[in-house]
Amino acid sequence: MAFQVSPGVQVREIDLTNVVPAVSTSIGGFAGAFNWGPVEEIVSVSSEKELASIFGTPDSITAQDFLTAASFLQYGSALKVVRAASGNLNATSSGAGVLVKNRDSYDGITFTASFVAKYPGILGNSLSVSFCAADSADPTTFTDWSHAGRFNSAPSTSSYAEARGGSNDEMHVIVIDEDGLWTGTPGSVLETFAYLSQASDAKSEDGSSNYYKDVINTRSQYIWVGALDSSLAEAGSTAAGTNFDNSGSAVSYSLSSGTDDNNLTVGERNLAIGLFADSETVDINLLFGVSGAEGGDDVSIANNLVSIATARKDCVAFVSPSIESTVGKTQSDALAAVKAFADDVSSSTYAVIDSTALKVYDKYNDVYRWIPASGHMAGLCANADNVADAWFSPAGFTRGNLLGVTKIAFNPNKNARDTLYKARVNPIASFPGQGISLFGDKTATNKPSAFDRINVRRLFIVLEKAISTAAKYQLFEFNDEFTRAMFRNMVEPFLRDVKGRRGITDFAVICDETNNTGDIIDTNQFVADIYIKPARSINFITLNFIATRTGVEFSEIIGQ
Repeated sequence: MAFQVSPGVQVREIDLTNVVPAVSTSIGGFAGAFNWGPVEEIVSVSSEKELASIFGTPDSITAQDFLTAASFLQYGSALKVVRAASGNLNATSSGAGVLVKNRDSYDGITFTASFVAKYPGILGNSLSVSFCAADSADPTTFTDWSHAGRFNSAPSTSSYAEARGGSNDEMHVIVIDEDGLWTGTPGSVLETFAYLSQASDAKSEDGSSNYYKDVINTRSQYIWVGALDSSLAEAGSTAAGTNFDNSGSAVSYSLSSGTDDNNLTVGERNLAIGLFADSETVDINLLFGVSGAEGGDDVSIANNLVSIATARKDCVAFVSPSIESTVGKTQSDALAAVKAFADDVSSSTYAVIDSTALKVYDKYNDVYRWIPASGHMAGLCANADNVADAWFSPAGFTRGNLLGVTKIAFNPNKNARDTLYKARVNPIASFPGQGISLFGDKTATNKPSAFDRINVRRLFIVLEKAISTAAKYQLFEFNDEFTRAMFRNMVEPFLRDVKGRRGITDFAVICDETNNTGDIIDTNQFVADIYIKPARSINFITLNFIATRTGVEFSEIIGQ
């Protein structure tokens, strides 16, 4: 505020209420093969029902990916999904398949077909599109239309076109599940769009576009509008003074030539996983995937997940051995295969390895299937966030029970669990009467330290993410005692709260002239040293039962 040059009162407001904000800890990230949905685009889902509605229900090829993603949603309600695809094509009304991955892809294509399935896959072949445009010369165009009963009246002239001297611009559009692949009933109506306009500048009463191409492309879950249909010769004209005379315009199309190729290669999976690499634009905390891939090795996919989490430093990657490593194997063969997989996984405190495939029920196809455990492992961490905090271990009988699992392929005995734990693998074990549980909480690091436990790694992710977010507001301020005091006063209450919630046992925040020397200040830096004593999870319990003679005083034995 400028200096006053004459007597007066200035009011200044100084905000000293800055606090360390809450940060997300339970957002999952998954990339895999699905039968529908946008390709190579991050989509947020909150439930298995939403996952199925956006990405389609699974078949025998996509079931492993779908059920792995769905397993996470049993524990958490925030999952970001990327659909990877191989040679998939979208069905079209012209009968020539075309690849339209997502909206960005659509915007870059010049179409020859009037309508295109929204996403790649054979599901698009079940779609048909029919439209009826206004026809002032022949009212039977509408009444003879097989879908007329779905609409209240015939299309005619919109109020927008009428006010500008135009006429006969309206049209109705309907999308049908022709073969029943979507609903199970051939001929079921999927979507209807009433009283759309052929005028490119048409507006609805609320001011939004009523141009049929804009409305369908924005609202339809099943189709894109491609090239302007030849039956709508004036479609795309402005409303002013245009008579949209589309005689006989009741037209139907069956879409075809959509294809599936969901046997993903290693490269295709890794390309989709790579969309999670940017920590500045994509907020995730629990990254997992399916390691097995058609014609490729599972370790390279696992190491890609690990490398992304390690580079981001704000999430944990959960990796599993391939299904073939444990299904149908003896105890010794499964142990050897899992250990060999773990030996090839990169050492990182930002990764977690599990031990076995899980058998789950596929309700969409009424069969039981084997899936990797990575989705459940990530889900257990999300569950720990919900019932406790991110710095609590997700393992054990309190928070480590797996949901919806019928059987595990490899149930390690004590000797096998000892071998797995030394190899950085967290055993999943089934105990009579106690269910199936995660029975370890190690990270994938080879280095013995506090960070070789999941709860400590996730504790520091929370602390670093929250405090660094708050620290951004110190940028471009002066490095003086006032700014340093504000920083300390912001961070210390946050750490006291974490200590009260059992995340740390003690802490110290040093941010003063001892670590912000003249040289530091002159190079435009700001330094804060935050010392943390993390709470440790119990991995080993010793119970000593001591028998004594009847007349002995316990104080004599204990030595009090």
